[in-house]
Amino acid sequence: MQEILEAGTGLVTRLTCPAPAKLNLFLHVVGQREDGYHLLQTVFRLVDFADQLHFALRMDGVVKLHTPTSGVPEDKDLCVRAARLLQQESGISLGVDIFLEKRIPMGGGLGGGSSDAATTLLALNRLWGLGWQRSQLIKLGLGLGADVPVFIFGENAFAEGIGEKLSPIVLPPAWYLILTPPVHVPTAHVFTSKELTRNTIPIKIPPFYVGHGHNDLEPVVCRSYPEVARYLEWLKQLGNTRMAAMTGSGACVFAEFDTEPAARAAFAEVPSDMSGFVAQGLDRHPLHDFAE
Repeated sequence: MQEILEAGTGLVTRLTCPAPAKLNLFLHVVGQREDGYHLLQTVFRLVDFADQLHFALRMDGVVKLHTPTSGVPEDKDLCVRAARLLQQESGISLGVDIFLEKRIPMGGGLGGGSSDAATTLLALNRLWGLGWQRSQLIKLGLGLGADVPVFIFGENAFAEGIGEKLSPIVLPPAWYLILTPPVHVPTAHVFTSKELTRNTIPIKIPPFYVGHGHNDLEPVVCRSYPEVARYLEWLKQLGNTRMAAMTGSGACVFAEFDTEPAARAAFAEVPSDMSGFVAQGLDRHPLHDFAE
């Protein structure tokens, strides 16, 4: 994270901030609300693989994204929506130029878009000098997506409800080999599948241990997307992992290791027709101190 101050004023005029990815160490669907939203239980783990966002203060109230994503209209982009929502709700007259360096695969279950939105809210809370409380930003973020709150929460968390009821959880140090199958899995398609189990018995945390639980979406995705199943099976045949699973609604899959050398050794063995990366588990979001 980098701040640039305007000389002589002490005002922050530019910020460069990471938007880290997340993993779901398990994901249980325990019910469904009358409005169609599914009730979940999951553990979110933050990792150090991240998008990078650059923010420059504007005095004219304009919110401008200079790095649009192909196929996504600017007014639908989560960073723009987050900025304009915070602008509207705070009544601030300032604006911002946003530059996004995208690294997290889209539609992979790693929370990239949600993390970008959360980083935008946290960064603009600092850049615009709003001083909003974390709870205010979390409430605002929920209106943008169910995964946005955990990134604002800023810690690894046990989540319930639709993902917005968050409790901090201490996780052991870990490294992850994350594989990225070349498919896009529509979340809505998975959650509307007739094959999806929606009545997993709720659990209580703590205690939590690695390997606890499963991902209820994983069998549905693996049946519909053979490439996801193939990548996951390769991870599961490794002998020195704590666990191997799919994250979120896919398509990304991961294996957890005790150490960096173990994770990188496994990465070195990944078949040439598969792609992925190694990431370290985080305890806190890099922008945790941007809200109280």
